[in-house]
Amino acid sequence: MERENKTVDNMVKSYMRYLKLERNLSPNTIEAYRNDLRWLLGYISYHGLKVEAVTLEHLDNFSASLHDQRITPRSQARILSGVRSFFRFLLLDGFIDSDPTELLMSPHVRNALPDVLSTAEVDRLEASVDLSKWEGQRNRAIIEVLFSCGLRVSELVNLKLSNLYVEEKFLRVTGKGDKERLVPISSRALDELKAWFVDRNAMRIKPGEEDYVFLNRRGAHLTRTMILIMIKRQAVEAGITKTISPHTLRHSFATALLEGGADLIAIQAMMGHEDIATTEIYTHIDTSSLREEITKHHPRNKKEAEKR
Repeated sequence: MERENKTVDNMVKSYMRYLKLERNLSPNTIEAYRNDLRWLLGYISYHGLKVEAVTLEHLDNFSASLHDQRITPRSQARILSGVRSFFRFLLLDGFIDSDPTELLMSPHVRNALPDVLSTAEVDRLEASVDLSKWEGQRNRAIIEVLFSCGLRVSELVNLKLSNLYVEEKFLRVTGKGDKERLVPISSRALDELKAWFVDRNAMRIKPGEEDYVFLNRRGAHLTRTMILIMIKRQAVEAGITKTISPHTLRHSFATALLEGGADLIAIQAMMGHEDIATTEIYTHIDTSSLREEITKHHPRNKKEAEKR
C-alpha cells in the first residue's frame, strides 16, 4: 500500500511539474488543479483502485458521486476537466497505456451571463468615492483602470510603474501563464493615475515595493481581497444593487467595446483570452441587450402592451 501511495505521489508531483514548466500556468491555477484532483484521488483511495487501472465506468461512477454530494454542475464540470487533463498527462508521460476519459461526459452547464455596469453606473461608482479620505483618489484610479483597460484583479495588483508607457498611452500587463500583452489606456484613466501619484509620492514606501502602482497606507502593494472589499463597499455607497466585483468592471469593459463596434479578435487580444470562445460570451450579452430593445420598442410589441 505504501508503494502504491508513492506511485500516486510521483504521478501527482510529475503532473504539477508539467503544469508549471510545460504549460506555464500560474501558481493559483496549479493549486486549483491540485484541489480538483483531490476529489478523484479520494474516490480512488476509498474504493481501493489503482490510478492506472481506472476505467470509464469508474469515472462515470465518480462523476455520479460528485452529483450525490450536491456539488454544483459548474463545479462538477471543472473537476472533470481537471481529471481529463491529469489522465492526458499520464498517457503522455507513459504512466498509462490508454486514456479512460476520452468518452467521459460532463454535466450540462448553463452559461450564466455576467452582470455588467453601464458607463453611467461606472461614473456613479467613481463619483461616490470620498476624495477627502487618504485612499479616495487611489480607489477612483483603481476603478477607472479596471474599467478602461479590462484588467484582471491579479494584473492590477501586480501592475508596476515600469509597465506604464504614459506618452504612448499603453500598459504592459503580465497575465495568465506569465504571458505579456500591451493594453491601451484612456486619457481619463491616466488623469486619475496622475492624481493618485500626487498622494503616492508623499508616502513612505516599503523597500522592494517602490515599483508597484497601487499601495496601501503602509506602503505595500494591495491584495486581490482588498480590491474586492473596496469595490463591494463602493457599490453600496453608489446605490448600485447589482452583485459586482472587480471582474464586473472587466466584463463591462469588454461589453462596452463590443457594443461600440470593436472586433472580437481585438477584444480577445486586449482581454488576454487564450481561447476566442471565452471572448464570445460577450456576443451573448450584446444579443440579450438587443432583444430587450426590440421587445421594448418594436411597434408589434407596443400594440400588444396597449391591449393589455
